[in-house]
Amino acid sequence: MKKIYVTGGLALQGSVRTSGSKNASLALLPAALLGLGETVLENVPHIGDIRTMEQLLNAIGVRVRLLPNGRMHVDASRIETTDAPYDLVKKMRASFCIAGPILARLGRTRVPLPGGCDIGTRAVDFHIKGMEALGAEVRIEHGYVEARANRLRGTNILLDSPSVGATGHILTMACLAEGTTTIQNAAEEPEVVDLANFVNAMGGVVRGAGTSVIEIEGVSSLRGTTHRVIPDRMEAGSFLCAAAATGGDVRVTECIPEHLTALVLKLREAGIECETGPDWIRVIGNGRPRAVSVKTLPYPGFPTDMQQPLTALLTTAVGTSVVTETIYERRFKHVDELRQMGADIKQEGQSVIINGVERLTGARVTASDLRAGAALIIAGLMAHGTTEIAGVEHIERGYEDIAAKFTQLGATIGCFEEGEGAAHARACR
Repeated sequence: MKKIYVTGGLALQGSVRTSGSKNASLALLPAALLGLGETVLENVPHIGDIRTMEQLLNAIGVRVRLLPNGRMHVDASRIETTDAPYDLVKKMRASFCIAGPILARLGRTRVPLPGGCDIGTRAVDFHIKGMEALGAEVRIEHGYVEARANRLRGTNILLDSPSVGATGHILTMACLAEGTTTIQNAAEEPEVVDLANFVNAMGGVVRGAGTSVIEIEGVSSLRGTTHRVIPDRMEAGSFLCAAAATGGDVRVTECIPEHLTALVLKLREAGIECETGPDWIRVIGNGRPRAVSVKTLPYPGFPTDMQQPLTALLTTAVGTSVVTETIYERRFKHVDELRQMGADIKQEGQSVIINGVERLTGARVTASDLRAGAALIIAGLMAHGTTEIAGVEHIERGYEDIAAKFTQLGATIGCFEEGEGAAHARACR
């Protein structure tokens, strides 16, 4: 079993490059199934979720290969089966989004209900309602979603809430539908905009992405294209929180500062100096931050994926902070782990109340999901002593070479098999 070992107390210094967006890549790869010919995606991160998606697409007969330089070649000229394998879809929620493109292109699909991090209810109801609204006949039997349609038809769709996954999935289906589709109360996240730009480069007609109303004119076919994936705002935000938490001075490069506005404003509110440039953000820590209150909201509000890293930062803030989670009801599993490290934090309903302490101490903790893992690494960087983090597989799902990147910034951190890591931890004490 692999574990991450972090010895804290050092201020992070230097510059770190942002990888390509996990969430954008996981939306673009299913959409590539719509194109006839080869698609090349650039800036794709080497992470666990991408490897799972690569295996899934290969399993249905699509030729996919990810190169060391982050270029991913997808040739969907042939899709050999409309049935997605159970074991791969169960690993990751985003896998379900291959259903719509296969349905739109081949007229039928059979995909298992998805899995992924256990952070609360993320039902695919909106996705299925979108299929039905576009004219598909849908059945759910024995844990599988089966859908059929001779040709999808454009329609008006109102989402009950602005789901990023459902917005992107419906958008990809509507691209090959007959007529025009309008999605109201659509998600406005940058990843949706990136998906729309990608589809338009393939010959689609999508307007309004980045607003609450998206219009898609169906076309008869799409072609392969070349597209560069946007930077990962969640990875960039995690490094910003880590720099602030350690009192460091870090420049995060090759990011899009506009995508991180909510986080930067909250860091500034906490008394942390932030500078921004065309494609970089610099954070300069200055002692303990001030306590703040924050509520997660759909974009452009404060992102749910940054709730856990910010919570770790606030454990040593001066005063009492309140963090409210409105998106996923079980995204507080890191709270008990932070308590083991000395945090004064308690959960009340969908909020946590944090009374800042002077410092955390190293402990043995477990990452329950991807962003909880990032939060525990940040806490470990802040703590006195060595922190041992299990559940590395969750972290590796979404962060590319995270230990190496933190080492580049001066952190004492490593990912080891359990026995090797224990020796490392003793050496670092």
